This record gives sequence, C-alpha cells and structure tokens, in this order.
Amino acid sequence: MALTMYQLSIPALIRGLGVLTKLLDKAEAFARDNGISSGDLVNARLAPDMLTLAGQVQRVSDTSKGLVGRLTSIEVPRFPDEEKTLDELRQRIANTVAFLETVRPVDLEDSASRQVVLNFPTLKVTLTGEEYLLRFVLPNFYFHLTTAYDILRHNGVPIGKGDFLSLTA
Repeated sequence: MALTMYQLSIPALIRGLGVLTKLLDKAEAFARDNGISSGDLVNARLAPDMLTLAGQVQRVSDTSKGLVGRLTSIEVPRFPDEEKTLDELRQRIANTVAFLETVRPVDLEDSASRQVVLNFPTLKVTLTGEEYLLRFVLPNFYFHLTTAYDILRHNGVPIGKGDFLSLTA
C-alpha cells in the first residue's frame, strides 16, 4: 500500500515540532544555569541576513500550517510573529501542534493532485500537492528546524544529533 499525503506530512510535522520544543526546553535550562538571558537566545541568529531563532520557529510553524491551508479547505489559524520569549515560542509550537492534530487523513485524501501556486517576490511556481509537499514543505520545514538547532548549538546550548533525531519526540 502506498503512503498517503497524510502519512507523509502530519505525523512528520508534529514530530519535528516536538523536537523543536525539546530543543527550546534545553535552551532555557542552559540559559538559566549559565546566567544568560533567554531573550539573547530568542534573538540570536547565525548571520546578519538570517532570521533569528524566533523567526526560525515562526517559519516552522507557518510551513506546517501552510500545508494544511494549501492542500485542504480547512481554515488555518493566524499567529502574529510577536514571540519574544522561549515560553511564547513554545506556546506557538503547542498551538501549531494542536491545530495539526485536528487534521484527519480524509482531509488530505485528494490533495496529491491539487494545484498549488507559490508566489515569491521574484518567482511564481505552480506545483501539484505532492510536489508541494516533497519539494517545498518538507525541505523548508527541516531547513528552519535545522537552523533553529544550529543557532542554539552555536550559542553553546549542549545539544547534539541525538536531540535532533530524537526517536521519542
């Protein structure tokens, strides 16, 4: 039996969001134990032209919700990008997970062939739902999740590959 669009997306997104929550938990413990402002971590970035940790978490959330919005008729909640603390970032993740948990396999049943148009400032791309999931959603989701991991690691948070690959998240 072939994998469904639901099986390829929702469980993976929920799992990745769980990993991100655990990374933020470790970041908060690190900040507390080392007398570092957790706000410094929230605003940390790898390079001047890259998003902050908060921006990375927001994009992970938005990419997850965007999949549902573009591939179903379900209305997607809007979250303003206003998080300034690790607690607020964790709450955004929890809200995203709660939303994703409302999506049922039947909601994505015919989404593989659905047409998705992505409009970027200098590019317009038309994809099938399957292409959108495999060529945009999953790579974009993991790019921002990995970048959040990298920001925390770069700032001294004691995390490693095992935290990213957590088989319990």
